[in-house]
Amino acid sequence: MKLTPHSRSGALILAGTALALTLAACSSGSSAEGGDGLSGPLAAAGASSQEKAVAGWIAGFNDTYPDVAVSYDAVGSGGGREQFLAGAVQLAGSDAALKDDELAAASERCEGGEALELPLYISPIAVVYNLPDLDTEHLQLSAATLAKIFDRKITTWDDPAIAAENPGVTLPSTAIIPVNRSDESGTTENFTEYLEAASGGAWPHEASGDWPLSGGQSGQGTQGVIDTVSGAKGAIGYADASRAGDLGTVALKVGDAYVPVSAEAAAKVVDASPRAEDATDKRLVVELDRTTTEAGAYPLVLVSYAIACSTYADEADAAKVKAYLTYVASTEGQERAADPTVAGSAPISDGLRTEVQAAIDSITGP
Repeated sequence: MKLTPHSRSGALILAGTALALTLAACSSGSSAEGGDGLSGPLAAAGASSQEKAVAGWIAGFNDTYPDVAVSYDAVGSGGGREQFLAGAVQLAGSDAALKDDELAAASERCEGGEALELPLYISPIAVVYNLPDLDTEHLQLSAATLAKIFDRKITTWDDPAIAAENPGVTLPSTAIIPVNRSDESGTTENFTEYLEAASGGAWPHEASGDWPLSGGQSGQGTQGVIDTVSGAKGAIGYADASRAGDLGTVALKVGDAYVPVSAEAAAKVVDASPRAEDATDKRLVVELDRTTTEAGAYPLVLVSYAIACSTYADEADAAKVKAYLTYVASTEGQERAADPTVAGSAPISDGLRTEVQAAIDSITGP
């Protein structure tokens, strides 16, 4: 996602859903024995892209801090930022970094301090296809060829453009069925941003969370896309990599090589990408490089942020936020979210973790 201070969209909102995840304190152990005496509620809201990861993080955090009741309302990135700036929650999750006017409001909300923007959730997006008889582990496609497929200009799997990128692979004459999200989504925003940036002009539409072409096949939410692709031979779509299942996945052309989707390759593109122009040591906003030629990097990813205050009015809130974010950023927390049964996300690198933890350590009370 091209996250600039002036162009930040992509809140992944599950249509019609405002789901709150709450794990109350468990009964084992006293607050003094588990969690340095921390107790009470800790409210967060925001992107539903993080929802499964957050559920895992809350469970792991409560192993050490059983008396802190963390809740997460998956209202979408925009709603989470609004609640955070209004002081209704202590934390927000967002697929988009704060805009200029939100940064100004954050200073007041944060007792004259500033907002922290921490890239703690990295999710690779897979291009999935249903060609069960294809004799290759990963179909190889460039952004330009993908753009023409999803723009319905390439209509059969044995098209010369696809054949040229897959020498030695026997391609069927099966019709291609492109499948897109029917709802507005951050996944669509990221996918169309990738096509726009990396296809060399082959994608004629602007990046958007709404699919730009009418008609065709579509699915509601991630599962809807997976179900539609799974049910139609020759179909191709895009979805969170952890949900690909038995479908084929595309290896994307990066430089002169083709890189299969993986958590490690997704994390690598984040490290290879520059920071936004207005990034600071507390606002670690990434300007994703969709056209990277970094070896082994996978450029089709979604980055979602944890947003917090550097200064809280309440000392207890500051301590709970600090403890929770420290767990989320830890190797244990990142590995928990990376578990395919949880969220299948890409753990942040050790280098990025060092920067994130330094920002977390700066959190104080009044």
